[in-house]
Amino acid sequence: MHKQFQEAVEKNPIIAAVKDEKGLRRSCEMEEVNVIFILFGDICSIGRIVEQVHQYGKIAMVHMDLITGLSAKEISVDFIKMTAHADGIITTKNTLIQRANVLGLFTVLRFFVIDSMSLKSIENLGEQRSQKPDFIEVLPGVMPKIIKRICKNSNVPVIAGGLISDREDVMGALYAGAAAVSATNPDVWQL
Repeated sequence: MHKQFQEAVEKNPIIAAVKDEKGLRRSCEMEEVNVIFILFGDICSIGRIVEQVHQYGKIAMVHMDLITGLSAKEISVDFIKMTAHADGIITTKNTLIQRANVLGLFTVLRFFVIDSMSLKSIENLGEQRSQKPDFIEVLPGVMPKIIKRICKNSNVPVIAGGLISDREDVMGALYAGAAAVSATNPDVWQL
């Protein structure tokens, strides 16, 4: 795991996930926010968005699957590193995690936990060394019982995301063993 990324998450386990310019401005201006998950943009704007995050001294994590114009190919990870200058990526695709690891980017592998097969995929993650991310993000993040099970069975730290809306959701996820939570709700960023 990348120490700088881990320390930033430990310093404040609430991660701002931004889906528009307004959220970007607000999260950048919040002193307590250390890591920003960028969930919007396109290949023409992502470099400017990352630069804005960096101007405020924060870690810029680009959600590869949500950037318009990027393909699900490894060359897109090269673009995010060399052209957009992001610190890391978020994705649901193992091949992109593998390429990001080679390039030295921070990595978050996102899982939508919808059934027992999803849980099994997370549990099997430890067997895939080259594709091992720094963190896994589990959505929805308002399932303390499931988060606890994942944390127990995974050797990769967990970020709980999706549907996190208040202090109770944050505390439930953290008490269940999540290392952090990500939220698009600006009120949660201030907790």
